Amino acid sequence: MNAKKYKAFPAIPIENRTWPGKRITKAPIWCSVDLRDGNQALIDPMGIETKLAFFELLVKLGFKEIEIGFPSASDTEYDFIRRLIDENRIPSDVTIQVLCQAREKLVRRTMECIKGAPSVIFHIYNSTSPAQRKYTFNKSKEEIIKIAVDGVKCIKDCMKDLSEEDRKKIRLEYSPESYSMTEIDYAIEICEAVGNEWGWSKESKIIFNLPTTVECYTPNIYADSIEYFAAKISHRDCCIISTHCHNDRGTGVASCELGLLAGADRVEGCLFGNGKRTGNLDIVTVALNMFSEGVDPELDFSNLPDIADAYQEYTKMEINPRSPYAGGLAYTALSGGHQDAIAKGFAARAKMPEDAIWDVPYLLIDPHDIGRKYEGIIRINSQSGKGGASFILEHNYGYAIPKAMQPAIGDLIKAKSDAAQRELQPEEILKFFEEQWLGKKRPLEVLDLASTQLEGHDESEHVSTRGVVNYNGVKFSIGGKGNGPLDSFVAALKGTPVPEFNISAFHEHSVGQGSDTYAVAYVQITLTDGSQKWGVGKSSNVGKAGVAAVISALNQ
Repeated sequence: MNAKKYKAFPAIPIENRTWPGKRITKAPIWCSVDLRDGNQALIDPMGIETKLAFFELLVKLGFKEIEIGFPSASDTEYDFIRRLIDENRIPSDVTIQVLCQAREKLVRRTMECIKGAPSVIFHIYNSTSPAQRKYTFNKSKEEIIKIAVDGVKCIKDCMKDLSEEDRKKIRLEYSPESYSMTEIDYAIEICEAVGNEWGWSKESKIIFNLPTTVECYTPNIYADSIEYFAAKISHRDCCIISTHCHNDRGTGVASCELGLLAGADRVEGCLFGNGKRTGNLDIVTVALNMFSEGVDPELDFSNLPDIADAYQEYTKMEINPRSPYAGGLAYTALSGGHQDAIAKGFAARAKMPEDAIWDVPYLLIDPHDIGRKYEGIIRINSQSGKGGASFILEHNYGYAIPKAMQPAIGDLIKAKSDAAQRELQPEEILKFFEEQWLGKKRPLEVLDLASTQLEGHDESEHVSTRGVVNYNGVKFSIGGKGNGPLDSFVAALKGTPVPEFNISAFHEHSVGQGSDTYAVAYVQITLTDGSQKWGVGKSSNVGKAGVAAVISALNQ
């Protein structure tokens, strides 16, 4: 590969940088650009009705600034914005943002479109990088600055006829497009010129949006540029620094987070990273990363599956199964060690207060907090360990499998997955488990059984059991006494060819509620040759559940 064709972009001339030692401690100003940058990148852009539904979703999630379109680009964009305004669909606490190139004709068309809007950010931009100046515009640095300043002058000229109240409803955002490829001092120079023309104000701060239009360097360089910009721009208290990260190098989230550490106040991005080429910044990931560190992101992603479904319906884009938080495999554990650790973590948390600090192994956040279901955490295939299938059986179906029995279940389910050459679904795991431990009738089957409480006997033999069993096709009448139904049944089997055994472990619990409650018993038997087998019994009668578990163990 011809690496000599490329060179690294220059570092930022910054000394004594402070951002590496900082933490994100509060939510930024969020601005969704799903309806513009995201929509522009779709193979099949959204129509007006879909955009209206998407706008409502963004409002519901808590976005207070939403870039809704490029009204001078098409009639669809223009008509959509007019419907939002004319039909009073914009909440009083939400500011719409419109995008426009720094060209007079487009500026005037945009100003016409936003008439009557309750609150607007007029987002104007022009490209500033050496390549754009050389190839696209064939203009000098001074001429590029003039394009930006003339665009601002045009906005101000259009506002002359507005009332003082309506003028206050319009704020300015300026983007030196291709900022990431622009000389940092020149980017500051052009922003200074824009700020001087617009006018600096603490009450209505200008937004300087500093995009990685093409992500072309590592996130630390972007952070350096933000800290340098913030230190050098005049009237820092009169401007808002906004990030707008793309993902060409796959580090858009990191660039945004480091940019916030470096002093940025605001974040533009899209849900699930939609956008041009490799996408815009994924706002969901940045917000939930904050959430995972105890910072309220001030956006509501508590029902992430429904949000993901709506996004996929509106955009016709699919969310990668490996995507953070929202991906179908985000809360799966396919290796045995991971499954075992997760299961133990959940078991421990069941005994803790609800507000205990989250520390379940392998899970950054509690899936329940974003509407994900526990049964989706562990996926069972041939690589799954001893605890995975048992976790599914417990959390989906109520079977609390003893730890010592879990390897036997794991071996069975792994063999079934190997044979199927695919992942097993929870209902299949239940089916195989119940077939193996509850459904087997050979070699031992009980045809008739009754237990009687005996009076006047010592505690070691106060229950008598009588019945008929079928063992390997031969019927046997059985009878015996013991200290309970289970003990007396074991004694009764001693007169048959059933192999001799001792009960070496016994566990039981209930499943269900009210009249649908069942007792489930787990029995481990040890045969005379030292081998051990597990059995499972289920009955509305506790004593019968233990007997059924012994029969199940013998039938293994």
